[in-house]
Amino acid sequence: MKLEPTMFREYDIRGRENDDELNPTSMRYIGLGYGAFLKRRGIERAVVGRDSRSTSREFEAALIEGMVSAGCNVVDIGLSTTPMLYWAQFHFETMGGAAVTASHNPAGWNGVKLAVGYSKTTNLENLQELYRIIDGEDFIQGKGELSESPVDDEYVADLIKRVSIKGNPRVLLNTGNGTAGLIGPKLLRAAGCEVVELHTELDSTFPHYPANPSVVKMMEETGAHVRSSKSNIGVAIDADGDRLGITDEKGETLMPDLYMLLLTREMLRHKPGGKIVFDVKCSDVLEEDIRAHGGVPILWKTGHSYIKEKILEEKADMGIELSGHIFIVHGYYGYDDALFTALKLIEALSHQNIRLSDFAKTLPKRFSSPVWNVHCDDKDKYRISDQLTRMFKDRGYKVIDLNGARVVFEDGWGLVRASSNLPRLVLRYEAKTEERLREIENLFHDILKECPGVGDKWETG
Repeated sequence: MKLEPTMFREYDIRGRENDDELNPTSMRYIGLGYGAFLKRRGIERAVVGRDSRSTSREFEAALIEGMVSAGCNVVDIGLSTTPMLYWAQFHFETMGGAAVTASHNPAGWNGVKLAVGYSKTTNLENLQELYRIIDGEDFIQGKGELSESPVDDEYVADLIKRVSIKGNPRVLLNTGNGTAGLIGPKLLRAAGCEVVELHTELDSTFPHYPANPSVVKMMEETGAHVRSSKSNIGVAIDADGDRLGITDEKGETLMPDLYMLLLTREMLRHKPGGKIVFDVKCSDVLEEDIRAHGGVPILWKTGHSYIKEKILEEKADMGIELSGHIFIVHGYYGYDDALFTALKLIEALSHQNIRLSDFAKTLPKRFSSPVWNVHCDDKDKYRISDQLTRMFKDRGYKVIDLNGARVVFEDGWGLVRASSNLPRLVLRYEAKTEERLREIENLFHDILKECPGVGDKWETG
């Protein structure tokens, strides 16, 4: 079957819910292809789960049908966050795993995140192989078995054993009507928190905003409710539970590259010289602070699969993405679990008996933009990203081209890269003064105007 090739992205499959992209027929073929992909690696068994999108139950059934027809034995954990799916791989000792989800994408999208081992998910090369299997119908026939085994209680029991929270802190939890509303309130209460719930009802239309803590509106509303409820911290989780946004007790947003300094410092106290991988969108403050506390900072590509690969390669202790994907190796499994990271932050605050706003005051001051997105067609975005990289280099700027163009100045930086998930370019800027930040933003805006195919509507996310 011929599937739309742009659905096979850098580290997972995402497409629109329609006849041309994702539907039960295409999902069955993806299941057949993934079954053959696993069999080539000697993997006979896989865990499968789904998020709360309206099509996910039907899509999951079709995916499983294809996998079982390829001879895979499947354990269906049903409605679950993506981190619960990763957790279930360890629980059931299965190297295969598939989460039917479009992650933080808006309503109308769906997809699949695919495992190729423990705490390891598909990369571009893997997905190109999977596409070739499906395109050539190079399937393997078999007759696998299907069993159903939800893991909600076991997952909660394991996580609360890994933290010790003092003082019954009040936590404002905003899951944006995404799947984390299924498990988040129960987990936080079991860990000893008083929970104030916001948009924890499952609603696949995402009526308020996309469940994505990179969206400013989600964080602003989280902060407003933190203030009105007099909570100690605000926790915002994306639609499938692997991205974390945080506000302090005053409702002010702390970006992941800053709130994670609470945990990087703690980890480095226990393990001097520990390695921490972070993506190209992160602040210079993160790198400087890791070095100042005796750690080894490692700059790497954006993308949960890329960060996981680099963590394994470097034997690192932690990974941080500005989007809120956080990977804790020391004392956990090394995959991105927003709720577990939230528990660890709450634990650290409770043990140090400090407010998050007071911790933030200890950090060097930088002026940073939110993450900006501008439309660029999936078929053009990588070409245009490469074009922009060349343009900056040709004009004499210092460019780190690890993942798009991170243009480095003496007093700041700016980044443009192609989104892996949507037809967009992604931009972020940082400077030592607010005036310089505006100058860097204007420079990037002016250069983007020279590239046909780039939209003119800017959105956070």
